[in-house]
Order: sequence, then C-alpha cells, then structure tokens
Amino acid sequence: MNPLSLLPIVGQAVDKILSLIPDPNARAKAEAEYQQAVLQATMQESADNREINKVEAAHTSVFVAGWRPFFGWMSAFCVLYAYLLRPLLMWIVMMYSPEHVARIPEVPMDHVWELIFGMLGIGGLRTIEKCKGKAR
Repeated sequence: MNPLSLLPIVGQAVDKILSLIPDPNARAKAEAEYQQAVLQATMQESADNREINKVEAAHTSVFVAGWRPFFGWMSAFCVLYAYLLRPLLMWIVMMYSPEHVARIPEVPMDHVWELIFGMLGIGGLRTIEKCKGKAR
C-alpha cells in the first residue's frame, strides 16, 4: 500500500486537530511545524531513493542495473505502439483486409501510465499539493 494514498485522510485529521487549538498564534506555529515535518519526510524519501538509484545503477549485473532502463524502454514502446503504430497498422489493415482489424492487439495504457508515473516519481506529489490547497 502506498503511504501517500493516506495523505488526504491524515491531512484532514491534522486540520481538525489544529482547528481545536484556540490560540491563533499557537495554531499557526503547529501548522507550520506539521508542514515542515511533511516537507522533511518528503525530502528524506527523495534522498533515499536517489541513493538507491545510484547503488543500483553502479551495479555490474544487468539484472540489477538494467531493470529500470528495460521498463523505461518498454513503457516508451507501449506509448509509441498505442498512439502511433497501432493506429497506422489499423489504417493499413482496414485498407486491405477490414475483417482482420479486430485482431490487432491493444495495450492497456492505464497500467502503462501508472508505471511511467511511478518511475518518474510524479505519482504522489500532486496529492500533497491538493491537500495543502496549493493546486491551481
């Protein structure tokens, strides 16, 4: 389970707890401390991930150092196939053999985009912005 999926629930609970503090100055201080703790935890997680990436990339085995590039290239190929090659292939097949159009395989792009967003590290940061009310 992704801990970031709990962030909206935790953020709402913290907001309710902070609203119980009667002194506005103490409430603002507690809210600033909470936001600082969330920021530090996020930065520490990013730093830890960078260290893991460095160690994995420096490994001599292709099974350790090569898995990210493999999934990166496979994801890129899936995007290329789904948005360029498959439509072209369908157009060509439709011109010459329309009865075979249904046999052209489709890539489930929702899973591919989930993998791409996870690899790029952009899956949970938007949630943090929305919880803090910074999203436009």
